[in-house]
Parts: sequence; structure tokens; C-alpha cells
Amino acid sequence: MFRFIYLFPLLFIMTSCGKPETTGSPRAHPNVIVILSDDQGWGDFSFTGNRNLHTPNIDRIARQGVYFENFYVQPVCSPTRAEFLTGRYAVRSGVFDTSEGGERIDIDETTIADLFKNAGYSTAAYGKWHSGTQFPYHPNGRGFEDFYGFCSGHWGNYFSPMLEHNGEIVQGNGYLPDDLTNHAIGFIEENRDKPFFLYLPYNTPHDPLQVPDEWFDKFDNTSLEMKADSRGEENPEFTRAVLAMCENIDWNVGRIMEKLEELDIDENTIIVYFNDNGPNSFRWNGGMKGRKGSTDEGGTRSPLLIRWPQGIEGGRKLTRLSAAIDLLPTLTGLAGIPSATKNPLDGISLVPDLMGCGEQTDRTVFNFWNGRLSVRKANYRLDQANQLFDIDADRAQRNDVQNAMPEIHSRLLAERDVFMNEILSELPEEDERTYPLGHPGTEFTHLPARDGQPHGAIRRSNRWPNCSFFTNWINTEDEITWDVEVVEDGKFEVMLYYTCQPSDTGAIIQLGLKDSFINKTITESFDPPLRGMGHDRVMRENSYVKDFKPLSLGIIKFEKGQGKLHLRALSKPGSSVIDVRLLTFRRIPEE
Repeated sequence: MFRFIYLFPLLFIMTSCGKPETTGSPRAHPNVIVILSDDQGWGDFSFTGNRNLHTPNIDRIARQGVYFENFYVQPVCSPTRAEFLTGRYAVRSGVFDTSEGGERIDIDETTIADLFKNAGYSTAAYGKWHSGTQFPYHPNGRGFEDFYGFCSGHWGNYFSPMLEHNGEIVQGNGYLPDDLTNHAIGFIEENRDKPFFLYLPYNTPHDPLQVPDEWFDKFDNTSLEMKADSRGEENPEFTRAVLAMCENIDWNVGRIMEKLEELDIDENTIIVYFNDNGPNSFRWNGGMKGRKGSTDEGGTRSPLLIRWPQGIEGGRKLTRLSAAIDLLPTLTGLAGIPSATKNPLDGISLVPDLMGCGEQTDRTVFNFWNGRLSVRKANYRLDQANQLFDIDADRAQRNDVQNAMPEIHSRLLAERDVFMNEILSELPEEDERTYPLGHPGTEFTHLPARDGQPHGAIRRSNRWPNCSFFTNWINTEDEITWDVEVVEDGKFEVMLYYTCQPSDTGAIIQLGLKDSFINKTITESFDPPLRGMGHDRVMRENSYVKDFKPLSLGIIKFEKGQGKLHLRALSKPGSSVIDVRLLTFRRIPEE
């Protein structure tokens, strides 16, 4: 089938910047690769001045491309990802948390992948999604034709873990960032002769701090030349592990660049690199205040690197105030495809700046998380305590200048109030969205423990729901529930991922929704040990993980509609029932 590539927007932009284009130019449909690291700080690169590590490949992108020095993301993972994907502030798209459904982008939002796919690009995402699990929140429902990775915000094992490929549960192959890069390289090779949009959201250096010896040995017991700001206490062991993980990311970025050069598509490929929030510990970060979770400079500033040898003059640093919400209009603009979304964008196109004809127009960027709001405008930041800082002179935010600049202070206070009243007010007091089950657009639906609710004595393995499982099921009166909406009538084969001690076999499990029920007796024990401690470089705060055994519960028929899905125990011969990690539903085609 012929796929039409939109050329005219890019031609107009090029011409208006004094760089006329012809319709036959390959610059009209460049490939796009977006690389996003997880919990890496602004200071975790050698090009930003950190002498503790060496990142030559990412440094090369900065040296040969354009480096935006005042680029901002949100303080934590899922809001930043939502803003990149939609070009809108995260709270507008329903994202208010990092788990239990609050990380989901509303289904009426248009994503950047939707736009590139509709324009004829091949699209893929490999890595940490963290924007919803069930279709149409799933990557395959948001414009990505191929997805390999995990949808949760946290994963407890980085060595050949349980992952998914387009909804099907699979086993990873080796160290996860390397595995994700292998898939990215395969996608690039497969699409070398046609335009592609590749999103590579790495899972590192987010904890658990797991990294192979070949990367860690260099940093083990070494002294740190560059250290954290005095306002934060640094854990040197944590920092060393993170530095090793960052050098591994850099090596994988180099592998991608080598593949582009090998295939002779490097010149016409846009590479974008940025972080999703500030560093996940106190370590060297240019002396900025705050870390991950903070709305200050240290928690929200990220490098933004954009390299396109055939289309953008490299070797430049731009001071333009920019943010993750700008990437959708910028990348669609560079590719010459429409950025027409269902909902109005908050971001602006940085194409004029990249083409050397942009003007420093006045704009405001807002950082929000967990009730804390900070405002960045011109060279000033209004922090959550309403203090004012001149960022050009005081990136560390040590000197409050509100008394010296009362007009600027008042102006930013007014803009803060507008954001609170007009944007934050869009967040509902309670999230009433259910979890879709059996959407006709997909074969598989996953209902992980993360999205369920325990009742009675049942508890999570982790105080943070991401990558948790349910345990301590000791009473037949206890149950696990999921608030679901069956999108379309159908029959489904149900798989339960469980563990069971040998002494507890024989329990009868019942899964039910409204008037539909299936029962299954647990006849096989599966009691693996917890995993993670053997690979962890630093003791983790999250719980350890373990393997789970898949068991078919049988086939069940659901009717369309909302309800509460129950997982109960009808009998319990032993001291406990089972531990539960995941339910998967595979739609059975109608005969």
C-alpha cells in the first residue's frame, strides 16, 4: 500500500529560514531516533563537565549537533514521558502519578508516534514505556507498530527478565539495555530503505543498580573527583554504580551510531537525546539544587541534544528556554509532517532555532509534581516556596532576589496562579478510569499486580506498586480485585503467573467477573528464590523479584461492560494460597 509522506510543512520552514529546499531532497523525510535515559542527571556526562566518567558517543552527538542548555523535563518519569509523547503538560493528559493507573495518558490524546505512523513512517519503541499497560494505553495502541520491553515504571531485574513483545510474554536476552539496543539495531536494519521513527527509552540508570562487571570494574573502589553539592549527602557506592550504567548507555548509543553509518543513513537521521528527570541520588550535577522529585533546577534540567548532519548545522549551544512539550512540534516540523493533534499543544516548535533563524520570544515553562509547582521564565525561576532566583547568575539557587525584583516576582506569581487555575484544575479529585480488558485492537490484555487491589491480609511485595507481586494470601476470605471494563464481548484464555510452596498445593482458585467464573486447582508447586541480590551493586529500596510460573485457568466468556474482576481462593489446604504476579487474557477468535 502506498504511504504518503507530507513534505510541505518542512519546505515552508526551510524556505522561511532562508534555506530553500526542493521536493526531491531526502531532507524532507529524515529518520528519527529518540533516546531517553531513566534517572540520569544533567551532570552524568563528560560533555557537561563530569570528570568521573567518559561518554564519548553522547559527547559526539552534543559536539556535532545542537545542545539546548536550558531544556526542562518534569521531576519524575511518567509525566516527562507523557509530555514528550503528546506535546502537552502531563496533567492535561491525565497523568498525575507513576503507578496504579495514574501514569496513563488519556486515550483521546494524539501521540507523536500516531503522527509519524499516519505520515507513513515505520514506528517502534523498545524499553520502559510507563504510560499505560492495557490497550489502547499500550504502546501498540499509541502509534508504535512494534514494542519490546516493559510497560511498568520500574523493573526489578535487568538480566534476561520477563518482558513483552507486542503483548506476548517473552524472556529477555542478556543485560536489558544491551538487549533493547539489539532490537533497535534490528529495526534500523529492517527499515533502512524507508523512513522510520524509533523511540528508545532505556531503563537505566534507574535502580536496581545492576550492571555487568565489564562496566562496573572500572569504577569499583575508585575515588570520585567530582562530588555532590554540599546540600545533599552522597552515597559513593551508589554513584559508582550509576556511572558504570551511564557508560554502558553511552556504549549502546555508539552501537546505534555505528549501525547508521554502516547502512549509510547516518546523514539523514535525526538523533535526539534527553533525560526524564534529575538524578536519582545526590551526586555531581553542576552544583544545582535538587534531584529527582524536586521542582528545582537539579530535578528538572536535562540536556537536549539534536543531531541531523544533513539538515542542521551542528556544533552549537542554544540558550533558548525549552521543554519536553516542545519535542512533538519540533520533530514533526523537522520531518515535514503535520502536528495536527486532537487537543491543543502546550509546546512550541524549536525548528526556527535549529535552523538559525529563531527569535528569543518570551515564554514560560512550568514544573509540577506532588503538589509542588515551580515556574521558569527568561532567566528566572520562581520556586515552590515562591522564592525568586536569577538562574543565569545563580543556577544553584542560593540567593533569593524577589525583594530586588518585585515586578518580576509578581509577574511569575500571577503566571503560577493561572497555571494552577486553568491547568492543574483539569486533574480530577479521583481517577475514575477503569482498566480496559479485551479491546478488539489487540490479542492480549495484561492485568499485573501493580494495577490490582489486595484485600484482607494480602499485601504487596513492595510498598511501591511498580513491579510488585501479591503475597501473604493466608485466608480464603481474602481476595484480589481489578476495576475493569470489558470493551467488547468475547471469549478469553486466561493465564495466571503464580508461585506456590509445595506444602500449599491443592488450593482452588476462582476468577470471576459478574456472572462469569472459572475455577482451577493448583496442582503444581513452584517456589523459586527471590532474585536480584546477586546482581545488585548497592542494596535496593525496592523489593526483590522472582520468577513466576504460567498456568492456564481455562477459557472464560465476558460481556461488554464495567465491573470488578475478582481472584479468590475457594479452598486452602496449606498455610497460604499462592503469590500472584500477573493475569493475561488472550482473545479467542470467533468461529
